[in-house]
Amino acid sequence: MANSRPQSPIFVKSHDFLLWLIPLTLKFPKSQRFLLAERLNQQALDFYDIILEAVAEPEKQEGRLLLADRLLTKLRLYLRLSYDLKCITSKQFEHATRLVDELGRLIGGWQKRRKSV
Repeated sequence: MANSRPQSPIFVKSHDFLLWLIPLTLKFPKSQRFLLAERLNQQALDFYDIILEAVAEPEKQEGRLLLADRLLTKLRLYLRLSYDLKCITSKQFEHATRLVDELGRLIGGWQKRRKSV
């Protein structure tokens, strides 16, 4: 089957982040797997959905990009909480932070391009 995901950098990075995050959260302690891990995964999947919707409906792009930015902020907070609760290591937290920061820069660039058009 052909690769059906969009190939723009934000989709590739989002997809790669999900591929990294989901298996990681499956290893969370049982006490956090159904609360914090689920919340992290849901925010990440919601982010992916929103950027797909932003492409599909250009007239609603501005609002969707703002929502995507808010979802990234929530992701950062949940990742920090995961680290503080020792569900992830400092190395995993640093890696996640770099990935989320890169997604944030891509969203910011998309917003700037939109405003300049």
